[in-house]
Amino acid sequence: MIGERAGTVTGVRIAGPGSELLPDDGPFDVFLENGRIADIAPAGAVRPRGLVLDGAGAWLVPGLWDHHVHVTQWALASQRHELAGAASAVEAAHEMAGAAVLADGRRVGTGYRDALWPDAPSLDVLDAATGDIPTYLVNADVHSAWLNSAALRREGMISPDGVLREEPAFEISRRLNAVDPDTADTLVTAMARRAAARGVVGVVDLDLAWNHEAWERRVARGLDLLRVSYGVYPEHLDAAIAAGLRSGDPLGDGLVRMGPLKIISDGSLGTRTAACTHAHAQGDTGVLTVGPDELAALLTRATGAGLACAVHAIGDVANSSALDAFAVSGAVGTIEHAQLVAHADLARFGRLGVAASVQPEHALDDRALVDALWAAQTALAYPLRSLHAAGADLRFGSDAPVAPLDPWRAIAAAVFRSRDGDSPWHAEETVPLEVALAASTGGGSQNPSTIAVGSPADVVLVDADPTTADEPGLRAMPVRATLLGGRVTHLL
Repeated sequence: MIGERAGTVTGVRIAGPGSELLPDDGPFDVFLENGRIADIAPAGAVRPRGLVLDGAGAWLVPGLWDHHVHVTQWALASQRHELAGAASAVEAAHEMAGAAVLADGRRVGTGYRDALWPDAPSLDVLDAATGDIPTYLVNADVHSAWLNSAALRREGMISPDGVLREEPAFEISRRLNAVDPDTADTLVTAMARRAAARGVVGVVDLDLAWNHEAWERRVARGLDLLRVSYGVYPEHLDAAIAAGLRSGDPLGDGLVRMGPLKIISDGSLGTRTAACTHAHAQGDTGVLTVGPDELAALLTRATGAGLACAVHAIGDVANSSALDAFAVSGAVGTIEHAQLVAHADLARFGRLGVAASVQPEHALDDRALVDALWAAQTALAYPLRSLHAAGADLRFGSDAPVAPLDPWRAIAAAVFRSRDGDSPWHAEETVPLEVALAASTGGGSQNPSTIAVGSPADVVLVDADPTTADEPGLRAMPVRATLLGGRVTHLL
């Protein structure tokens, strides 16, 4: 049945956006036609038509989106050594000594978090463990990378301690991600299947690359498991404008579309480079990597060319600068991350129509960092409920590979602000399940995808009621089937 179009989904209960339009709790039969929901009727009231998918009492929810993914880098993570558990520089270096050597002769690790390590990364420590094999460790936030001497020589770079930050670190990621197209597309296809198995019907791809070429190739090769909106970075803005690319323009049959101009305007919490009003614990207020005037000029140029904008802003100074640029330019789009927001800026998201593209799981990954490094900040850290209450449109994502591509993790983190039995972190910033589920659809919290007649038949069948699930239940939500435009992309 995978790849076939369903005509009727029988015997389901409906949860999430659209359920408020129904007279009772069901069960219902849902009829699909030409990629859309054509009818919803009480179970058994209307004869099924076309290929029948038996819901057998499952819950039907709108198809889920991840609004911030680095697709190729996330796909390649499956070949890289996971370092999330490393508790020190010495431990991370020792782990890399045993990591597999890839076909290109490099060892690559990913996901280390050094901000609270008792020791600092150094060339001596990494060289002693890894020798002459070029070895690369990419920070979980991708804003820094730790290389041994062999890797620095290979890349033609110099660093006294082996650590590269911001643009040099991004350049390392670009080089590591530049594998041959056949390898990349095979891994991306496998990633798309895994995403569909978690109920994902669409992603926003913000890879640090010229993504237009990659997605043209993937569309030509028949990759049709997800809807994709792909971004472009300032270094490729001239090429995008010259090609006449505008946000929303389709490739092929329209599953893949041109997305926003992505601009990285400050650093990160983990690398201690986010632009903040008050100093991090180490006494540094971070950096605006794109100044206010340049940022406004980029947004103005992109807007004139028909491109939406997605501005990475983590610190409160960066968020204020991004909001200023949206106001001056009249641009539409998102602020990505919005991890530290001044109280006075909360309502500006809603007033300016700037969506907050946020990653709820990061709040739990970073809770110890926030408590240690941002203790002096007066702005709000990870203010989900506050943004929502102020009228902001929330759009949830993972920033994979920073967190795994799994919307159910994001939903659980937003609703409960806890995991693994920990106490809720800043429980006052939780959001209701219905808001979290809406924020995980293509339209975001203010204009969510719905289960309603006329809506696209992007739907997911799950074997538990998400509206009553506890935190572990949401994280492990069993997905029975995923349909994209009525076509089955995943089925247990």
